[in-house]
Amino acid sequence: MKIRLDNVVKTFETFRAVHGVSLEIESGELVALLGPSGSGKTTILRMVAGLEYADAGHIYFGEEDATDIPVRDRGVGFVFQHYALFPHMTVAENIAFGMKVSKTRRDKATIDARVADLLRLVQLDGLAERFPGQISGGQRQRVALARALAVDPKVLLLDEPFGALDANVRRDLRRWLREIHQELGITTLFVTHDQEEALDLADRVVILDKGQIVQQGTPEEVCRNPASAFVMNFLGDTNRISAAVSDGVARLGEAEIPAPGFADGPVEIFLRPSDLGWSSSGAGIPATVARVIDRPAGRRILAMTATGDAVELDVAPETRVNAREQGVITIERARVYAAG
Repeated sequence: MKIRLDNVVKTFETFRAVHGVSLEIESGELVALLGPSGSGKTTILRMVAGLEYADAGHIYFGEEDATDIPVRDRGVGFVFQHYALFPHMTVAENIAFGMKVSKTRRDKATIDARVADLLRLVQLDGLAERFPGQISGGQRQRVALARALAVDPKVLLLDEPFGALDANVRRDLRRWLREIHQELGITTLFVTHDQEEALDLADRVVILDKGQIVQQGTPEEVCRNPASAFVMNFLGDTNRISAAVSDGVARLGEAEIPAPGFADGPVEIFLRPSDLGWSSSGAGIPATVARVIDRPAGRRILAMTATGDAVELDVAPETRVNAREQGVITIERARVYAAG
């Protein structure tokens, strides 16, 4: 089922949450709405679900204008961050609930068979008679997904589905959800503020800020070609250093960074820690090590440049470097943006 938002607007009493958003989600596509708190991503999801109504614009499911269709008639499955399971019902009863109250009548045998199929799909065989309080958070989220899938939705909507879980469980469930999506092919829209989650899961990432889309594309496109300083800064750790362009080149210490298309004058240089290196000498940014932080995959150096800028960079675990050591930050990649 293809979804199309056409110039959708949503205003609450004191502020406008969504500013004329237009977006197309292809049938079978898995799209992430990514942005900071207050960017409008959850409001958009709730309007697609029918839990909020647009003040202007239209929402289409296929060729049908679904803008004013009530939530129960939209054919969507919704998974919330905090599961929203019925604590007094068993796992099987939670999954079956939507089928029992649906307009489409199903007999008990059909419902039981569907519940059994879904329990196998979400890898919860043998837990049908447990109650939500008797299973883990990750298992509860699987039950919530099975319940959403039980009514054969045209569209699957997920609102911060793994936000209440610890990091290892989130990572496992992300891989599992991607496998489920590949198997079922349901058009899926999910909301997250977790960049890693969006980039791991989505076919396409839509980045929002202040109720507007600021960039969209594949994970590769948004990571490798951030369209603005906001996107660059939002997608993970980055260092920002003020510099000046002269004759199409920005200079940081002895390092020269191509800046084609920029007029002479001030700019902002954005440098990811993974795009920097450390050397005892050579061309680069003279700096002094303030601190070294060891991590499983490497070491992070916190350094202070000769001009007083704090810079963080990642190096290989075997790199020998100590606090107060002087050296040079080398640059493999950098992005130049107009001074804000």
